[in-house]
Amino acid sequence: MKEHTLSAAQTHSVWDRSLQPRLRIDSGDVVHIECVDASGSQVKAGMSTAEYLSIDRTRIHALTGPIWIEGAETGDVLQVDVLTTMHAGWGWTSVVEGLGFLKERFREPYLFHWLLEGESTRSLVPAVVPVRPFLGVMGVARADDGAFRTRPPGPFGGNLDVRELCAGSTLYLPVYNRGALFSCGDGHAAQGDGEVCINGIECPLDVTLSFNLHKRQPLAGPLVEASETVAPDSVADAWVVVETGTDLAAAARAATSRIVDLLSSRWGFSEIHAYLLCSVALKLRLSQVVNEPVYTVSAALSKQILPARKLFPIR
Repeated sequence: MKEHTLSAAQTHSVWDRSLQPRLRIDSGDVVHIECVDASGSQVKAGMSTAEYLSIDRTRIHALTGPIWIEGAETGDVLQVDVLTTMHAGWGWTSVVEGLGFLKERFREPYLFHWLLEGESTRSLVPAVVPVRPFLGVMGVARADDGAFRTRPPGPFGGNLDVRELCAGSTLYLPVYNRGALFSCGDGHAAQGDGEVCINGIECPLDVTLSFNLHKRQPLAGPLVEASETVAPDSVADAWVVVETGTDLAAAARAATSRIVDLLSSRWGFSEIHAYLLCSVALKLRLSQVVNEPVYTVSAALSKQILPARKLFPIR
């Protein structure tokens, strides 16, 4: 195992498998990664709403990467363990005209600044908001040629906005290209399910990730192994399947169907018994509803109701 450092001196705001890797690592390596905030360092503490409206939105997400994992090929699974996350003490949340779940009600642009005090923030009095930082975007290069904006997530990961992906959690991603070409960014100090106004608490984030490669393993889309220490009211110590689609109900059905498949293939349930278990124990949640026209659904089953399993053992 080797340790590496990757700065945010150079970022990208598209998925493009032709991008040259900024770092090459081996399976098992650890990388300390610097991630700027989602605006690409354009938003500053104390910035006015008028100034915020003039930022270059083509730079949104400003991802650090790509990282090439030696030996990664199409059909493999990349395991990404989130070891540590560290915010910089401040963050921001905005309302943008024409965006957000309640865009017809909230039309006036607005920018709010947060002071992050360790594991909480009291900036929005009288609320005390728990801080559990995570990366909103983690993904590998898409299977398609071309440059694609980072806003819509997909089977490759990307802009998942799954708040369970804080320190101690693991993300499994299918690989679509040689080297996998992993990138990340869009740090959030906190986020509610749905991310309804369009942002969580956007913030710069320094993270430490470890990478392991699992050869020739089938995986239809992102799978999360959630930590026991996630933010209050998130899904702790659970297996979480993530699905994205333009039809919210269809995405929820796809996530539920993948959990049924997981229970059948890894725990030996018959499909009908897996379906019954989902009906009595599954937590079906909206991770984001604002990246129109796509929505992200998370389907979670607590580890406490299942025998312990390593789905992809490290050899």
